[in-house]
Parts: sequence; structure tokens; C-alpha cells
Amino acid sequence: MGRKWNNIKEKKASKDANTSRIYSKFALEIYVAARQGEPDPESNQALKFVLERAKTYNVPRMIIDRAIEKAKGGSDENYDELRYEGFGPNGSMLIVDALTNNVNRTASNVRAAFGKNGGNMGVSGSVSYMFDATAVIGVEGKTADEVLELLMEADIDVRDILEEDEATIVYAEPDQFYAVQEAFKNAGITEFTVAELTMLAQNDITLPEDAQAQFEKLIDALEDLEDVQRVYHNVDLGE
Repeated sequence: MGRKWNNIKEKKASKDANTSRIYSKFALEIYVAARQGEPDPESNQALKFVLERAKTYNVPRMIIDRAIEKAKGGSDENYDELRYEGFGPNGSMLIVDALTNNVNRTASNVRAAFGKNGGNMGVSGSVSYMFDATAVIGVEGKTADEVLELLMEADIDVRDILEEDEATIVYAEPDQFYAVQEAFKNAGITEFTVAELTMLAQNDITLPEDAQAQFEKLIDALEDLEDVQRVYHNVDLGE
């Protein structure tokens, strides 16, 4: 399982050079979360989660505050949360999460991105059954054994704990996200290398070089869409 997150992290690092795009996606996600309840992370779990993620991406405070203020201001912009599923070259599978104020536009753009890059959209459920919703939380300065002991003291049983690069990554059930974070915070750890609720493929596949190049073009096309927030897949992207 650890290899899967490493692949996602490496791909994310290479794509996140376009910080303005990343920040604009976070601004929208924060705005939508703030409108789902009180614009206060202490009473709004959805907002609290997005802000935790934003910290790991170094989203500037100014962007966060602006999005929350926009929600407080009573903006009448409404967004739908959508999930698309589809297939890429050589048996690759993708899940695409979007936030949109125009469902027809988003569906058309996502379908076009698949079609122009060797893929095709599937029906709901055609891919997601091969993925597991997973909480992924990473810290530095602790070994896997130390993290295991810390979580055992908090009576938290997680799926896996792995040392990856310079971080120790905890894989847990989605509903354990905050419990794991609280256990770390109670131990004096407040900075996280990753704090995500993600979809991890049950089995990764390796693509031949030509198919991988096409697959990466598909990922790029999807991630470049304004309405797309996140893309999950089952391809081992290598080192």
C-alpha cells in the first residue's frame, strides 16, 4: 500500500509546479466547505478537513481567508460535487472528483479529456469497486514502531503504518482521520507531510512505456480542467 501513496506523492510534486492552479482549486473547495455549515473549522468538520489538507500544500493564509470571507458574505454561487469513473490505456482505471456550477459543461469536458487521450468514461460503479476510501496521514521524526506505539496508547487500530522516504505514513479507515490526527497532536506533533482522504487502488498496474506516456497525458488533461479537484488511478508511475 505504501508504494501507492509514494507514486501519488511523486506525481503530485511534479504537477504542483503550477501553484496558482492548485491554490485556485483549494480556494473553491474551502468556499464550498464553508458554505456547508458554519464558516468555522471548529464546528464545521468538512471545512476543518480541507484546511488540514491546505496546510500540507502550503496554501497561503490570504487565499484561505478570502475563500472563507466569500462564504460569509452570502455569495449565491452553488456548486455540485460530482464523481466520474473511467478507463485509460491498457486497463488503467481512474476516478475523477469535481466541483462545478455547470454540470453539463463539466461532464462534457471530462468526457472529451478521456476521449482525446486514449480513454473512455464508464458508468457509476464501474471502477470505484476496485478502490478503497482511505485516510492517509504522514509525519516526520517518528519511526513506524514509535507511531504504532503512539496509536496503540490511543486505542486506535489502523490498516497499515509504513516508513516511506523521510516520513512515516499511516493508512486508516476514513472515519479514523481525526482520531489519528488527535493522537499525533496529543503527542506534540502538529505538522503533517500529508493529510488526505483519498481513494487507493486495491492493485496497481504497470504500463508499457508508450501506454504510460499516453496515460500521463490523460491525467494532465483531466487535472487541467478547472472543475476537476482530484484524480485517482491504479497505475504505478515508478520512481
